[in-house]
Amino acid sequence: MLGFTERDLTALWLSLRLALSTSCVLLVLATPLSLWLARSRSRWVVVVESLVALPLVLPPSVLGFYLLVAMGPQGALGKLVASLGGAPLAFSFTGILLGSLVYSLPFAVQPLQGAFQAQPARLLEVAATLRASPLSTFWRVTVPLARRGFLSAVVLSFAHTLGEFGVVLMIGGSIPGRTETASIAIFRQVETLDYAGAQRLSLTLVGLCFTLLLVTYRLQRATARVSVLP
Repeated sequence: MLGFTERDLTALWLSLRLALSTSCVLLVLATPLSLWLARSRSRWVVVVESLVALPLVLPPSVLGFYLLVAMGPQGALGKLVASLGGAPLAFSFTGILLGSLVYSLPFAVQPLQGAFQAQPARLLEVAATLRASPLSTFWRVTVPLARRGFLSAVVLSFAHTLGEFGVVLMIGGSIPGRTETASIAIFRQVETLDYAGAQRLSLTLVGLCFTLLLVTYRLQRATARVSVLP
């Protein structure tokens, strides 16, 4: 199909599966964390913000190395999984998923945190005076007002994971059908001078990421226009 080999298609599917899994899990994990960062007055907020943003400036090879050590047989996480009877995390899909969650965390947290911080405190106060429970206020007030932040968080974490390379390579290596994502397949093809194959996969990733961003920006503009209508 379009010149793709079976191995190319497997790598593309693995990348899509990894990106979708990462964005879904991050949506669940990043929402309460972002809400706490946006509204808490704890002195630990700055420390947690710095830890969340660390993957943005840390070389992927460094982050991947420490995650690999933690997942290894002698690492804390590796020992914990082994004691529970689980399969080894290193060089597995579960392992690269955990690495992707850490590496893409700021791309989910920061848009949500910004959306929560931009919400008028007056609306939350009104909901409290109407005796709405915190859970009801969250679903009926906070979530609708932060819909653009949720959209950005999902799309950015998905697109970022789709092109992930360094962390995945360090944790999972390049095992076809198991840990070889599209970005790693491109690297392999360049090493073997298969520039045509690398071109096909590269153009596919460019097209996917551009389409995702284009749709996201259009939806954000549309929701922004709706929100300012009388």
